[in-house]
Formats: sequence, C-alpha cells, structure tokens
Amino acid sequence: MWDLIEKGLEHNGLITAFAFVGVVMWMSVVLSKRLTFGRIHGSAIAIVIGLVLAWVGGTLTGGQKGLADLALFSGIGLMGGAMLRDFAIVATAFEVQATEARKAGLIGVIALLLGTVLPFIVGASMAWVFGYRDAVSMTTIGAGAVTYIVGPVTGAAIGATSDVMALSIATGLIKAILVMVGTPVAARWMGLDNPRSAMVFG
Repeated sequence: MWDLIEKGLEHNGLITAFAFVGVVMWMSVVLSKRLTFGRIHGSAIAIVIGLVLAWVGGTLTGGQKGLADLALFSGIGLMGGAMLRDFAIVATAFEVQATEARKAGLIGVIALLLGTVLPFIVGASMAWVFGYRDAVSMTTIGAGAVTYIVGPVTGAAIGATSDVMALSIATGLIKAILVMVGTPVAARWMGLDNPRSAMVFG
C-alpha cells in the first residue's frame, strides 16, 4: 500500500512539493501561535524548518540539493527552481499598490532607498572582508543582503559561482530571520504602531 502511495507521490513531484510546503507552513503558524504567542512570525519558523530539512536531506543522501535529493521530495527542486522563483517575484510586483506606497510620503521613499542601498553596502563590505573581492561575488552577496531572493537572481545574471550564490541566500536568510524575530520584540520601542511607520520600517 505504501509503495503505491510513494510511487504516486514521486510521479506527481510538484504537487507533492506544494502539499509538503503547505504542511510545513501550517505547522509553523501553529508553533508561532502556541509557543511564541505570535511574537515570532510563522514564516521565520518555516525558514528554520526548511534549513534543517535541507541539511537532513543532504546528509542522508550526500547530495547537493538538500531534501530534493530524496526521490519522494524531488519536486521541491522544481518548486524552488528559477522558473517558479521568477514567477513569484513578478506576482509580488503586480501586487504592489502605488496608492498605498504614496501614503508613506517622502520619508517612505527615503526609507526604501536606504533599505536597499545600506544592506547592499554592508553585504558587499562583508564579502570583501571575508576574501570575496571580485566584483561579481561582492555584487551577488551584497544583493543577497538586500533580500535572499535577489541574491541568486543577481548571481545567475552576472555569472556568479554556486558557492557565492549560496552565501548570498544565507546572508539574506540570516537577515530575514533576525528581522522577523527581533521586530516584535522591539516594535513598541521603535514606535511601530501604525501602517505608515510599519511601511517605513519594512
């Protein structure tokens, strides 16, 4: 019986991947509500779970694709690949509402520019400090510091090596986790109590 189910899941890898990620997200939201009372966002917990599962998958198989190296979860490789990644980026961009962005005013524009430029400078500087001093590596890791999605997209476009792109993703993930964990704790101190301040901070 299980062999039949396993074969069906393997033959429908992408559907299995979506279902698996859905279960992980559901578990993350439950853990967020039950263990942290919503202080740590479910997506932060999901990222940590994903990293652990990737390590487990790579350790079990000795492969380089994490959980996707297991036949049962091979669809995760497609789901996390460039095609759906780029689709998600475009879909997110289409959801941007200019009217809401205008409400933040000039301070929102300044915050957007600083939120893009400063992480890039910090990321590129850290890359230089740790010996990645060519323009491609510094640009890729700097882009990853802006967000972990931009890093690999930039790296793929300018010909970065896989290890540099992995570092850019790791840089962005660390930043994302720190922000998601730290923001609820410091929200009251920073005055994050209205949509405008939240947008500027974001």
